Amino acid sequence: MASTETVSITKSEYEDLLRQKNLVAALQHELAQLKRMIFGSKSERHIPSDPNQPTLFELPAVEAPEPVKEQISYSRDKAQAKKKPVRLELPAHLERVIEVIEPQELPADAHKVNVKITEVLEYEPGKLFVRQIVRPYYIGSQNDEQTEFIIAPLPTRALPKSNAGESLLAHIIISKFVDHLPFYRQVQMFKRQGVELAESTVNGWFSDSMALIEPLYEVLKTYTLKTDYLMADETPIPVQTKDKPGATHKGYHWVYYNPIAKMVLFDYRKTRGREGPNEVLKDFKGYLQTDGYKGYDELKNKSNITHLACMAHARRYFEKALDNDKNRSEYALALIRGLYAIERQAKEQELEADQVRELREQKAIPLLADFEQWLKDEIIKVLPASAIGKAMAYALRLWPSLTQYTKDGRLSIDNNLIENSIRPVALGRKNYLFAGSHDGAERAAMIYSFLATCKLNGINPQLWLKDTLTKLSDYPANRLHELLPFAEKH
Repeated sequence: MASTETVSITKSEYEDLLRQKNLVAALQHELAQLKRMIFGSKSERHIPSDPNQPTLFELPAVEAPEPVKEQISYSRDKAQAKKKPVRLELPAHLERVIEVIEPQELPADAHKVNVKITEVLEYEPGKLFVRQIVRPYYIGSQNDEQTEFIIAPLPTRALPKSNAGESLLAHIIISKFVDHLPFYRQVQMFKRQGVELAESTVNGWFSDSMALIEPLYEVLKTYTLKTDYLMADETPIPVQTKDKPGATHKGYHWVYYNPIAKMVLFDYRKTRGREGPNEVLKDFKGYLQTDGYKGYDELKNKSNITHLACMAHARRYFEKALDNDKNRSEYALALIRGLYAIERQAKEQELEADQVRELREQKAIPLLADFEQWLKDEIIKVLPASAIGKAMAYALRLWPSLTQYTKDGRLSIDNNLIENSIRPVALGRKNYLFAGSHDGAERAAMIYSFLATCKLNGINPQLWLKDTLTKLSDYPANRLHELLPFAEKH
């Protein structure tokens, strides 16, 4: 029988070994995440594997037997001719440009009995045109000393000192911030239509339009914050500054979403510090749902704020830990999947807020209690620096905030709605890379606020912006709220 050797080590040596083990676990997790970023799926949805369905690589290797020849006869149905594809009917609201083609050499005594119509969907690129405003002069009363001339007043325009119409301004802005076409690309597209515009001119039009719309942005801010339930998040935006020639400054768009009234507010700040939310939320009272960023914990107004965390972020940590500890990660993901099934049930049944709260009390709260106890029992069995250890620590640290949503049926289980509002900023960063200045980033925050609110309320942003730019100059200040993208619903 082999002898067992006992090795004695000091406490400091043991702690050193434990630190090395934690470091190895952390590095293995980072490597796994890097591989996933390069080669793996980007979806966070976890579909558990079926234990009864082996994968291709788990099948046992078997030697192929010698082939045995045999005579096989069979009968089969004769293949039927393929049916012609059925074309979808073209939408009735589209303009029909009728083209009539008559037969050549038609006999004189021929008479029409019917027509055969073939519809083809065509496309013409957007056209620039000149709106020519003609105002006739009239001579009214006149005498030896004075002649009265009569002429209609010129319609109010958004930018009266420019030759850009409101429809063009709206098109340029929407093309950049919704379709993510930088101004220089739009200039190139206009050039192909025979119209040469300087990029500086287009930038000037945008700046002047945002100066006109700024008072409406302040009204939007007031209406967005007039609630007792907000979601908040922040996203970086590179900004060119004179202080960093050849480099960019990392600014932030702080985003606030009112899920009850479906309003979004983007607020640009030069840093990720608490100064921004401290100013915006100084008078806010109610629920504030975030991703757990600690910057929200020490707001000056924290005594009036009840924090909610985001279950989707907790799920994300466990999903990333699958390679580190599959069994524990899948167990946690199964529990979270059960919580989302309850939310899906409430949505499908279109339950009122009180009914949602009752459903959560019956089903979600017992499930959350089991989840919390499991986390407390298992976290002492894993390495703190491992991926599964970090996932458990994150969930336990935010547990009161993660479960707060069960107390009010209006509250959401996660912060995904505000992340959807931020997505256009991420797409924009890929296309026009950075804001040209801090002022440019502030203007971008204004237009993103209106466009996100349009999207949430099912309003065509192009039509809304054209109409708003046309009306803003003459609109009474005390009625500006009537121009907001959600005004027709309130």
